[in-house]
Amino acid sequence: MVKGPGLLLVWLYGVMVVGAVSRSAYQISTEFDRAPLAYSLSAVAALVYAFITYSLVRGGEAARKAALVCCAAELAGVLAVGTWTLARPDAFPDATVWSDFGMGYLFIPVLLPVTGMLWLRRARRAPA
Repeated sequence: MVKGPGLLLVWLYGVMVVGAVSRSAYQISTEFDRAPLAYSLSAVAALVYAFITYSLVRGGEAARKAALVCCAAELAGVLAVGTWTLARPDAFPDATVWSDFGMGYLFIPVLLPVTGMLWLRRARRAPA
């Protein structure tokens, strides 16, 4: 069972799942031809958030390691897409969840994986 700071992490990832899934589902179903790259990247973000949430809730050492790897990949994605959207804004006629390092989501997309990795590393060392 997840408790303490881990519960807050699960809750925040769950909120991001809902936000990214609803954003990408709506945009892909109604205006995909306008910005297919941006909307596809938002869908990828939703899948990443969902996997991390599942891994955190599932618990166990294998799930912790999978979530740690996924948080690192998420951070790399946020940094890459954030940099790309600033360097080449013309490539993104519409924003993604990770655009401008998650500015549209109060920078939670760039802060969440860092927090997640710190907590997951600490959770490894915590006594059972």
